[in-house]
Amino acid sequence: MKYVDEFRDPDKAKMLISEIIAITDRLEVTEKHPLQLMEFCGGHTHTIFRYGIEQMLPKSIELVHGPGCPVCVLPMGRVDDCVALAERPNVIFTTFGDAMRVPGSKKSLLQAKADGADIRMVYSPLDCLELARKNPDKEVIFFALGFETTMPSTALTVLQAEQDGINNFSLFCNHITTVPTIKAILDSPDMKIDGFLAPGHVCMVVGERPFDFVAENYNKPLVVTGFEPLDILQSIWMLLKQLDEKRNVVENQYARIVPAEGNAPGMDALSKVFELREFFEWRGLGSIDHSGVQMRTEYANFDAEQKFSVPNLKIADPKSCQCGEVLKGVIRPWECKVFGTQCNPETPMGALMVSTEGACAAYYNFGNLDELLGKREKKAQQQKVANA
Repeated sequence: MKYVDEFRDPDKAKMLISEIIAITDRLEVTEKHPLQLMEFCGGHTHTIFRYGIEQMLPKSIELVHGPGCPVCVLPMGRVDDCVALAERPNVIFTTFGDAMRVPGSKKSLLQAKADGADIRMVYSPLDCLELARKNPDKEVIFFALGFETTMPSTALTVLQAEQDGINNFSLFCNHITTVPTIKAILDSPDMKIDGFLAPGHVCMVVGERPFDFVAENYNKPLVVTGFEPLDILQSIWMLLKQLDEKRNVVENQYARIVPAEGNAPGMDALSKVFELREFFEWRGLGSIDHSGVQMRTEYANFDAEQKFSVPNLKIADPKSCQCGEVLKGVIRPWECKVFGTQCNPETPMGALMVSTEGACAAYYNFGNLDELLGKREKKAQQQKVANA
């Protein structure tokens, strides 16, 4: 099968691993002071765990899981806003499946649906437009979220609604942007990232150039990366090669999909409909300037925040949940106090355990749970001894 089997070839994987080991030996890095490479996208995190890539790599390479899961970085207060909108009379609230079980401060969308709210899972914003056509007496609200990857489809749906004169359709806009987030990570004093695996699907829309600042201003190598196992391994090899040759540039491993200049029609659509917010609140990362988008005033009649009253409250995460530290790469998911016990896919406490791109879900579904919990217990014992 083209572009699947070829990118899961074990012989090619062995060759890349051999090359990676050779370069790390030359760089003289150690397990005690490893190279830290951040894969920004949750899709990369799941590939890494599904195929055991982390176990293949030398211990001197540490993969840090970034905040590239738009469901996971949504603050609890925004989930509460979704529930408030969904529970309004004569509203059909629509969302992608990932967001259904993300906990708010009182309930999730799934629980609100069980309580009687008309909440429906959709696969595309165009599904919502069709619902609005079929239900002219209802207000159909689409929970718009995602990075630049999904923004064009949302924007094009708004333009289609305008063209067709459909006025009972609106967005609750929670789209977020990648570049300010990477900048916030690089500016954080806790971060010591040596290189980045950039999100291939985002770059499919925006191209390579928005990430030039990583190499030019921060002297860090960055590789636009695909989502198959060999994509990940080749991108790690490309990052190491840059570090070995003391280069810091943006390279495109995912050239079979990502054009250097991005997707011009998609960018044109999103720039017509959206503009940058002054700031946007992220779970774990706090408020980041110009990191989210909102509807332009010309499209205010399609903006749920303009059409309806939204509480817009800031709600702190439960103290026992450490999603924020995981999102910033400060701790690994298994180091969270509730990972795998109180927090699991059946009874999630945080969004990272709910989303199909969440790092905690990746560790839980593809890792050795007993081993991970054992590591956490061992680390806690060592910390107790150190503090005694």
